[in-house]
Amino acid sequence: MNKDIKALRQQLEQLQKSHREGSVGKKAFEAGKAQLEREILQAVLAAPEAAAAGAQAPRPSRALTAGVLSFVVVLAVAGYAWTGSPGVPSAGPPTAAAAEGGNPHASGAVDEAQFIAAVEQLAERLKGQPDDVEGWAMLARSYGMLGRLDDALPAYQKAVALNGQDARLLADYADTLALKNDRNLEGEPLALVERALKIEPTNLKALSLAGAAAFNRKDYAGAVRYWERVVQHAPAESPYLPQVQASIAEARERGGLGPASGAAAPAKPPPVAVAAAKPAAAPVATPAPDAAGGATIRGTVRLAPALAMMAAPTDAVFIFARPAEGSRMPLAIVRKQVKDLPVDFVLDDSMAMSPGAKLSLFPQVVVSARVSKSGQAVPSAGDLSGQSAPIAPTASGLLIEINEVVKN
Repeated sequence: MNKDIKALRQQLEQLQKSHREGSVGKKAFEAGKAQLEREILQAVLAAPEAAAAGAQAPRPSRALTAGVLSFVVVLAVAGYAWTGSPGVPSAGPPTAAAAEGGNPHASGAVDEAQFIAAVEQLAERLKGQPDDVEGWAMLARSYGMLGRLDDALPAYQKAVALNGQDARLLADYADTLALKNDRNLEGEPLALVERALKIEPTNLKALSLAGAAAFNRKDYAGAVRYWERVVQHAPAESPYLPQVQASIAEARERGGLGPASGAAAPAKPPPVAVAAAKPAAAPVATPAPDAAGGATIRGTVRLAPALAMMAAPTDAVFIFARPAEGSRMPLAIVRKQVKDLPVDFVLDDSMAMSPGAKLSLFPQVVVSARVSKSGQAVPSAGDLSGQSAPIAPTASGLLIEINEVVKN
């Protein structure tokens, strides 16, 4: 084993021992564990074989490390970024500098191919160290980051078999199982969530998942109870709190529970017809006059509370219109971020990709909104999406709810 990795693992074991003996408090333990796990991952990704051959191995960018170590769950508030550190508020979301890769003058950040190679090296190493619970947990979360759910699940099974008392691990496993099953949390995922909450009743990710499960089965009072505990235990400065509070408000509205006493309801877009992801009911749209005489579509995009846990604040959101029939080429597109949601949008002829592909040239279009985990316009498994029914290219008052998970 790489000397750096071995030393870091020894530090982690010592920290865990001190926590068990009571000489290190819970908050200090969680903060120290999160930091050591980041350093362990950096060491794993440092490609020691290349370094041994005489080449300077590129260090992973801070953004990549933060991405692997933080399973971003907007609703969980604690700062999970696609995979890692659930239930550890001290881990927090990456800073702006980290999101941009840290030092702009740092030598090469690890690209996707290098990251995949490092993950495969970790998988190979675990064949000879099958009892390394931290290694299996890291491998599972790394596979999850890559969208390789079929590989992530066996790794989670290994990790949980070795340590079934880790609430954050159980919550991650539950979320991955649900993602594999079209975001259905019922059954084994919910059982894992309940186990996690028995171990750690304030685990933010487990509370978020429990709330989402309650919301999905229309137990809105239950969803409110879980999500209010998220708000209670989350860091006060968390940028995710507005989204959590908006989800609570929606659950209260759907359940006829009324606003919380003494709490002001968050701002909401005005009532408009919902454009369902499956166009069973067409939205009621009224013409929107355009000064230039071209086509203009106006509306609002929001993220369904049940999926809020799957999106990071900085994930890209693409809002675009395409012909209802024929070509799927976008006619107009705007880019936002999850942290902007709910957001008003305008699509018009000025955004045309080419003179022959304008909104005004088509009698009906479909407007879609998609959260891209990769930041790329091309959809991939694990992205979140929603779309309208076919509408006129002069519609206004359109509401697009992002409420489905893109499959393979």
